[in-house]
Amino acid sequence: MKKVLITGAAGFLGSHLCDRFIKEGFFVIGMDNFITGDRKNINHLKDHPNFQFIEHDITEFINFDGELDYILHFASPASPIDYLKIPIQTLKVGSLGTHNLLGLARAKKARLLIASTSEVYGDPLVHPQTEGYYGNVNTIGPRGVYDEAKRFQESITMAYHRFHGVETRIVRIFNTYGPRMRLNDGRVIPAFMGQALRGEDLTIFGDGMQTRSFCYVDDQVEGIFKLLFSDYSSPVNIGNPNEITIKDFAEEIIKLTKTNQKVIYRELPIDDPLQRQPDITLAKKLLNWEPKTSRELGMKITFNYFQELSDEELYKSEHKDFTNYIKK
Repeated sequence: MKKVLITGAAGFLGSHLCDRFIKEGFFVIGMDNFITGDRKNINHLKDHPNFQFIEHDITEFINFDGELDYILHFASPASPIDYLKIPIQTLKVGSLGTHNLLGLARAKKARLLIASTSEVYGDPLVHPQTEGYYGNVNTIGPRGVYDEAKRFQESITMAYHRFHGVETRIVRIFNTYGPRMRLNDGRVIPAFMGQALRGEDLTIFGDGMQTRSFCYVDDQVEGIFKLLFSDYSSPVNIGNPNEITIKDFAEEIIKLTKTNQKVIYRELPIDDPLQRQPDITLAKKLLNWEPKTSRELGMKITFNYFQELSDEELYKSEHKDFTNYIKK
C-alpha cells in the first residue's frame, strides 16, 4: 500500500484529498495544526484503518519512521480574512513549512506536490492567465503575505527539484468551492450564501464588474490527482475557465437561494484582482483534464451543505474584520 502525507488535512481542499486518496487505496497520513482547519472535516476518517492523523505545525521540524511515497502540501491560510489575521504564520508556512517538507521528501525519496495559487499572478495584466505569465504582485501590500509566500514556495520547490533532484509537482489552484468551506472565511461564495441564509443584503466590494472563475471541488481534486502522477514538474493551472462578473454571480445566488435580498456595494479591497480566469490549455493537453461540474449543479450542492449548518455556525460572522482590512 502506497503511503501519502497530506498537510492541511483538516482544511477544505485537504480533507477532500484525504477522501480521494483513501478511495484510491492509499494509506493517508493527515497533518494539521488547526490554525484554520476544522476537526469536523476529518471526523469521518478517525476510525478508518487507512488513515492516521498527526497534529503538528509544519513550520517545525518534521520526521517520522517508515517509508513515504508522496507528499501533498496544502497547509496554508487561503482566504483574506485568515492571512490578514495571521500574516507571519502565512509567510512561515509557505517558506519554512515548504522547506521542511522538501527536506522530508528528499530524505524519504518521496514525490512532493505543492499547492500554489492563482494569486501568484496578482492583479493580472494578462487575461486569461497562462502559466508563462510572471504576474503583477504588490510585494508590500496587505495581500503580499499570501502572494509572496506562494511565489517563494514555487521558487524553493524548483530549486530542490533542480539542485537535489527531488521529484516535485506544482498546481496553481484557481477559485475552488464546495462542501466543507468555512461559511465565514471571507471568500465570495460562502459570504454570499451566508448572507442569503441570514436574510442579509449581499455585499459586493467594488463595482461588481471584477470577474472570477469557480471550480467545483471534485473537479479540482481530479486535476490535482492527475498532476501528481504526471511527469511534469513546472506549474500547471487547475481551475474552471467559465468566467463571471461578481455582480452577475450575486444575481445567480439570489435566484438559487430564492431570497429577495438587495445587493449593496462597498469599497474595493487593496490589490483585489479585477480579473481571474485560468488558461487551462496545458492541463487539457498534459493531463487530459478539464472541469466537468456545471456551476449550477456545484452551487446547489454547496448551498445544500450550508443550509445544514447549525445556527451557531451560520451566525458566526467575521465580515467586520474584512471591512477593516479594506480601509487599511
